[in-house]
Amino acid sequence: MLPTLLEVFRTSRSAECEERAFVLTAVGVPNVVDFDGIHYVIRVEASVADAALSHLERYAAESRPPPPLPPPPLLNEFAWVGCVFYLLVLTLVGFSVAGGAWRLDAFDLGALNAGLVKGGEWWRAFTALTLHVDGAHLVANLGAGIWFGYLAGRYLGSGTTWLLTVVGAGAANLLEALLGPSSHQSVGASTAVFTVLGMLAAYSWRERYRLPQRWARRWGPLVAGVILLGWLGSGGERMDFVGHTGPFVGPIEAGPTVDVVAHVSGFLMGVVLGVVLAIGRVRRFFAQGSQWVWGGAAFALIAGAWVIALTR
Repeated sequence: MLPTLLEVFRTSRSAECEERAFVLTAVGVPNVVDFDGIHYVIRVEASVADAALSHLERYAAESRPPPPLPPPPLLNEFAWVGCVFYLLVLTLVGFSVAGGAWRLDAFDLGALNAGLVKGGEWWRAFTALTLHVDGAHLVANLGAGIWFGYLAGRYLGSGTTWLLTVVGAGAANLLEALLGPSSHQSVGASTAVFTVLGMLAAYSWRERYRLPQRWARRWGPLVAGVILLGWLGSGGERMDFVGHTGPFVGPIEAGPTVDVVAHVSGFLMGVVLGVVLAIGRVRRFFAQGSQWVWGGAAFALIAGAWVIALTR
């Protein structure tokens, strides 16, 4: 009695039929190729039909062409402008405070003091972003902030990037001060550095998420951002002045403590902003506005906070 043969593949192209017949033969599945005058057909014994179909499905999946590459993003050629202002603001504040060009107690007035923030001095969340305990602290935040700010500015626009960075970092400082112990004090632009990093990572993740790509490519930007947060945000560099319970008086000594909470909260705030910015209507709103206006608003927020601090 002849074995029952079942059809497992049919095509009008002989090359496709030969390829699949070769695959079945290579995995040890006996098969017969027929031509009915219109189509080429592969048949196998009923006992191995399920195995043959499984092998053919796997072969089809592996032979499927990779998804197309995403279209290149429109890059902002003036991303460097915001970085220049970031450099000027931090160095101007640093030299003015250190050289006594402002009030001698300017550092005390601008530092993030959780107890005073809870008492209503909200502007410290923004002025503290521009203060640094020493030159190494300033240079580290300048280097990282310029690099991440430039990359984000290329995608989001320079003004948009720095406005959202200032707002996000200030909000992160406020949350840290309001939810933490009243004795906590800190300074430094590192919160802003991790805010712009989180915003860039989250925005890139959401943009890629809509593309027909493998999961690793879609989630890659966010994973990379988390890795950089762990690498740069928890190291042994003196990134923030923390731990003192009184006002800043006398020589300022920076301990080796890293304000991990500020870094993580800044990054998370940036992630939220990046996700929101990837929403079509929000993205169009910022794209239609002038980058000079958004950048000017960021500068005005910092300048306004310092005016309030110095005139009290």
